[in-house]
Amino acid sequence: MYAEIIIPLALPKNYTWQVPDHLTEGLLPGCRVEVSLKNKKYAGIIKKFLKEKPESFDPRPIESVLDAEPLIYKEQLELWEWIAQYYMCSEGEVMAASLPAHFKLSSESTLVFNESFGDDFSSLDHDEYLVAEALLLKKELKIPEVQEILHGGATYPVVKRLIDKSVCYVYESLKELYKPKTETYISLHPDYATDEKMEALLNEDKEWSRAEKQMELLLSFLHLKKTEPEVTRPALLKKSGASDAQLKALISKNILVAEQRSVDRLRVLPRNIHISFDLSAAQELALADIKKHFEDKNVCLLHGYTSSGKTQVYIKLIEQQLLENKQVLYLVPEIALTSQIVRRLQSHFGGYLGIYHSRFSQNERFEIWNKVRKGEVKILLGARSALFLPFTNLSLVIVDEEHDSSYKQQDPAPRYHARDTAIYYASLFNAKTLLGSATPSVESYYNAVTGKYGLAELLERFGQVAMPVIRLIDMKKFFQKDGTKVICTPVLQEAIQESLDKKKQVILFRNRRGYSPYQVCKICGWIPQCKNCDVSLTFHKLTNKLLCHYCGTSYPPVNTCAACGNHEFIHRNFGTEKIEEELETLFPNAHIARMDVDSVRGKTAHDMLIKQFEQKRVDILVGTQMVVKGLDFDHVDLVGILDADSLLNFSEFRVNERAFQLMEQVSGRAGRKDGKGKVLIQVANTRHPVLQWVIDHDFKAFYQQEAAARQQFSYPPFSRIIRISFRHKFQEIVHDAASVFALHLHKDFGNYLTGPGEPVIARIRNQYIMELMLKLPKNGSTIAYAKQVIHQQKAILQNDRKFRSVVVVPDIDPV
Repeated sequence: MYAEIIIPLALPKNYTWQVPDHLTEGLLPGCRVEVSLKNKKYAGIIKKFLKEKPESFDPRPIESVLDAEPLIYKEQLELWEWIAQYYMCSEGEVMAASLPAHFKLSSESTLVFNESFGDDFSSLDHDEYLVAEALLLKKELKIPEVQEILHGGATYPVVKRLIDKSVCYVYESLKELYKPKTETYISLHPDYATDEKMEALLNEDKEWSRAEKQMELLLSFLHLKKTEPEVTRPALLKKSGASDAQLKALISKNILVAEQRSVDRLRVLPRNIHISFDLSAAQELALADIKKHFEDKNVCLLHGYTSSGKTQVYIKLIEQQLLENKQVLYLVPEIALTSQIVRRLQSHFGGYLGIYHSRFSQNERFEIWNKVRKGEVKILLGARSALFLPFTNLSLVIVDEEHDSSYKQQDPAPRYHARDTAIYYASLFNAKTLLGSATPSVESYYNAVTGKYGLAELLERFGQVAMPVIRLIDMKKFFQKDGTKVICTPVLQEAIQESLDKKKQVILFRNRRGYSPYQVCKICGWIPQCKNCDVSLTFHKLTNKLLCHYCGTSYPPVNTCAACGNHEFIHRNFGTEKIEEELETLFPNAHIARMDVDSVRGKTAHDMLIKQFEQKRVDILVGTQMVVKGLDFDHVDLVGILDADSLLNFSEFRVNERAFQLMEQVSGRAGRKDGKGKVLIQVANTRHPVLQWVIDHDFKAFYQQEAAARQQFSYPPFSRIIRISFRHKFQEIVHDAASVFALHLHKDFGNYLTGPGEPVIARIRNQYIMELMLKLPKNGSTIAYAKQVIHQQKAILQNDRKFRSVVVVPDIDPV
């Protein structure tokens, strides 16, 4: 018997290995096996079994089986195959993106000794002991070193057992310095289990005459034991006020016993369903429409205003699936969104809820993966990576804020769109998909109005609260003496002060982090640029560094112009740091906070900031688009958009859509409870048509205008776009490669081809970039043929010695 096996590499196709007879029993697709390729070993996943031997070569045998039961199931294997075909990548790349690090062992993996395990290896077998001893001495081992220790024997089963026993961890799991969570439980020694023996112990004057603190510690333990089911070491030390040394003394006297146990890293709540609200009439109507559409369609779009109560509709749908013992996947675009929704869902569904996203450590991902696989988690809330979890009984997928560009994976491959992938994944289970947004993407709304999806509408705020009043502030009237933009106009300052006087909160939106996006020489106009990228450097005052936001390289502040030697620079434009600084000057008594990537880097930093704002410990919140995405605050009555022109002036066909969505979403944070919200938009181009649609909260007018323009110029949803990028360290080579590629594509797709040309930023990380764009008709056979030709031309190009090192990246449905 033979097997097609996926290994976590970008291979042009999956390879075949022979399955030895002694390994066939109980082996199923989805199990991991140990295989060798070019003298390196990998943990691969069996995709399918083959009866016939390949004609062109003799497959090597599988070396060992790592799993007694499948790690993933048929639906996940089908999903991997679809992603690889649709997004033009390999199934190995999909596997690498899907699995937690513990499942992706390869010869490059490094094992790190777990210091908390200690040096007692008595529970290990012979092979495990040899590797553990080496780890104790060296602290780290690569897989080839483990192979040498075992003299070429089966390596991965031994490694897997050591990981399962917490003797060591894969290197990736330590990137966040996250250690496996253990808890020390304290109990009485069996010698003192009876009341008589305990009483005798307490009455021994000799025992306690010089150990009063130990006596207090023991009494605290006896008290805790009556009130708590189990006594943990931290709880005991906190209650007694004793030291660790005093606890160790009682343990050494065999009075108390300490036992270290592994505990769940993810907080476990009681499993219950508690729905404590009633839907409004509008919500009931929307829910009924959704259920009706689900009778004959697998996908439905819920278009609901900001603060219309879409989440409550989701909760009612989830409740129905939970009562039928089904699984639900609830996708949100970013981690910053999850903290509020987690608390809401936990209050309704308790321990039925699981959470999964990229800020979890590899250990936490490992745990939640297994809980989903075993069906223990019924509701899974997560960002786009949650799509890869091995559901077994999925019946509903909810994609909240479906318009958000964060659902599109950029680099590395697979460059999938989570919304579209979720729709396909749900179809594998015959499940339903609900897309929700106040500002749906043009593509999704087009699919809804043309009948491909169902359409349910919720076009009033919950409690019939009024939409916020929006006013434009003409920035042409406000400029500083040096010609730079005013950050906060007198009109906005007055409005902020009014809100603060009413004990209300303010959100200010600016989609630029840092202090100043660029600085200019006062004499000659020279601008400091990144050495690796064709972009200006952003000044971050907090760290006193110039930072490239594309490659991450930091530089010391520039005090001398490289062109003319002048020492005076002007900071042009402004970012969130500078806004925060100015607000502290204008409103010295207000509590001001900033929400951007720089200020919420920690695992729980965003949650802490949101809680502070909810508790009114922050008066003014300055933020990038992180403050836009679905956050719900009761006391915000003013929202300020500080520079709308920066949203309206991009050379991209989605510019109007992105601008409308961002402004409408951020304005939706105002007046969510009492309907007295106000939005002030600072903008110079006051006649831009998008602004009027935002003022009127008129999505349908925006959609009609935008759809007509896209149809005229053949952009999505009236076409499918494939963008092909070429990257190389030499500009001439990348230009030639793109030209050769375009020449070959022109034969079949000349009418649909644009380029080659340089993108707006033509060099990133010392790689020059050229791009081609195919705008193809929505015809399945044409798109499939185009992908086939691109694969062929990519192979031909890279067989040419001149272009062998050119990186060719096809991106389907780019965002």
